Amino acid sequence: MKSATPKVLHPVAGRSLLGHVIEAASAVEPHNLVVVVGHAREQVVAHVEEIAPWALTVVQETQGGTGHAVRVALQDLERRSIPISEGPVVVLTGDTPLLTGSTLAALLLEHESSSSSATVLTARMADPTGYGRIVRDADGRISAIVEDKDCDAEQRAIDEINSGMYAFGGPSLAACLGRLTTDNSQGEEYLTDVVGLMRSDGDVVAACLTDSAEIMGVNDREQLALAARIMRDRINSRWMRSGVSMLDPDSTWLDVDVDLASDVTIRPQVTLRGPTSVATGAMIGPGTTLTSCEVGEGAEVIHTWAELAVIGERAKVGPFTFLRPGTVLGTAAKAGAYVEIKNSVIGDGAKVPHLSYVGDAEVGEGSNIGAATVFVNYDGVAKHRTVVGSQVRIGSDTMLVAPVTIGDGAYTAAGSVITDDVPPGAMAVGRARQRNIEDWVERRRPGSAAAEAAARAKSATALQDQPSTDPSQPA
Repeated sequence: MKSATPKVLHPVAGRSLLGHVIEAASAVEPHNLVVVVGHAREQVVAHVEEIAPWALTVVQETQGGTGHAVRVALQDLERRSIPISEGPVVVLTGDTPLLTGSTLAALLLEHESSSSSATVLTARMADPTGYGRIVRDADGRISAIVEDKDCDAEQRAIDEINSGMYAFGGPSLAACLGRLTTDNSQGEEYLTDVVGLMRSDGDVVAACLTDSAEIMGVNDREQLALAARIMRDRINSRWMRSGVSMLDPDSTWLDVDVDLASDVTIRPQVTLRGPTSVATGAMIGPGTTLTSCEVGEGAEVIHTWAELAVIGERAKVGPFTFLRPGTVLGTAAKAGAYVEIKNSVIGDGAKVPHLSYVGDAEVGEGSNIGAATVFVNYDGVAKHRTVVGSQVRIGSDTMLVAPVTIGDGAYTAAGSVITDDVPPGAMAVGRARQRNIEDWVERRRPGSAAAEAAARAKSATALQDQPSTDPSQPA
């Protein structure tokens, strides 16, 4: 991956690669789940403790191969006095985010019905390069699994590949692990050799064939992007079948924790991240990213970036709006073009239509915040709150210097700087009286285009003001 982040912690659809595998494993309700960690173990262990605190972790001190990793896991269970029953023991790889619980259920069903010592999850691939090949005997039974680097020319042509995931009988697995050698091109203990040992012992080895996407591993950024696209299509297909309209599914990216009601419309270029929920009848996009947000019924959000925000029923947001954490928009509220809101509650029916910043504030129901208003919430040391009452009218280009309270029904004059509380129903004016300095441009900017334009205007005005000498015209 060429990354400071361990491979299994890279995200797909809002969940780590390892998180997806743990989620699939959880679907079959294992008695114990053991995660074997090695590279960057501190980060991986911390992640497992966060997303699945019930899982066990064990460190593979030396990277001795897949067989060695499984042996380390079984030894750790033994140290914990957790017995290895007749099985099954399911072995999964931590970099296969597209694996599903239903596929694991099918694997376990095949393992039980075939009474096998091992059941291999396999798939057919047009290009099997890099994967171990499934070698079958004349009767079609699995005789061996040969790693890609150890394949001869005939084996390399086989298109059925080993996923690296299995169901084993516990005692049989433990016995065979003790017989593994490192006599191979990588000098490691291959778990795949367990299959050959079981076959030589006369045990039954079965296969469960699945779709190749399910077992796709991620080893580089290109494969990570491919896995993300496949996951996107899965997620979008599920929501569309549940009554969500997507005008351009290819440009719609939803995390696995997103929740959508029926009759939601998703327009092009929308990303919904984290546990974002969208209620019935809402319209999202185009060009919108919502992270961990709640969108109410019938709301419309266009060209917006929002995080940890609540958007009320029938509220309208956008275009080009930034809702920061702690923003709450009430029913039928509006946050319009080029508006930024942070840690503020905008009451029912209140509007911040354009070109304004609202930070650390409460705006009452029905109030209107004029264009270019700034809630001045920071004094250089601490943040302060502004309270705007109900049915208030804030004039354009007003500075509200917190802490300050604007009473219900009050007005502020355009261009005011408000530093003191405004009583209910009052008009607050906080601006200097205008004075005009005549002929300033011609004196200070002689010869400029502005001075010439002023001179022409004055000449025209002077001509209009001259008395007429035409006797036919009234004096």
